[in-house]
Amino acid sequence: MTVEDEIEIMGQRLNDKIRKIFGRSLHIREVDAGSCNACEVEVNSLSNPIYDIERFGLHIVASPRHADMLLVTGPVTRNMELALLKTYNATPAPKLVAAMGSCACNGGIFADTYASMGGVDKVIPVDVYIPGCPPRPQAVIFGLMVAIGKLEQKIRKTEVRS
Repeated sequence: MTVEDEIEIMGQRLNDKIRKIFGRSLHIREVDAGSCNACEVEVNSLSNPIYDIERFGLHIVASPRHADMLLVTGPVTRNMELALLKTYNATPAPKLVAAMGSCACNGGIFADTYASMGGVDKVIPVDVYIPGCPPRPQAVIFGLMVAIGKLEQKIRKTEVRS
C-alpha cells in the first residue's frame, strides 16, 4: 500500500466520522502559540493537491468563532498565553483542542525557558496530542480521527446527562 492509498483510506474514514457527527465539515482554527513554523508548514501541506484535506471534510477557518476545533502548534510563549486563552474562550462548545508537535505537546526544547509556559495543556485543556517534530501529515490526519472519537464520547456523556 502506498502513502497515497493510506492517506485516502484514513481520510475517507475521517470524513465518514465527521459527517456522522456534524452533518457537515469540521472547521479547524490553527493557532501558532510560538512555534518555529515547521508545524505550520505541515498544516499548509495538508491543503496542497497531494493531501487536500478539504475533500475529507476538513476546513481551516480564520476565526475561532467559526471553529469546532483548535489545532495549536508551538510551545505557548508568555506573549501568546492570553491570546490562546481568548481564542479558546471564543470557540463555541463542544470544542476540541489538539496539540500538534513536540513543542505543543510538552514544550519541547523550549519547555524550561523564561519565555515559555511549556506545552499547550499548561494554558488550556487538550483533547489530543499529535507528537512529532514536526508530525507528518498522516499523523495529523490520524490525530484528527482520534479527536473526533473523543468528541463522540463528549456528546454521548452530554446526552446521557440530559
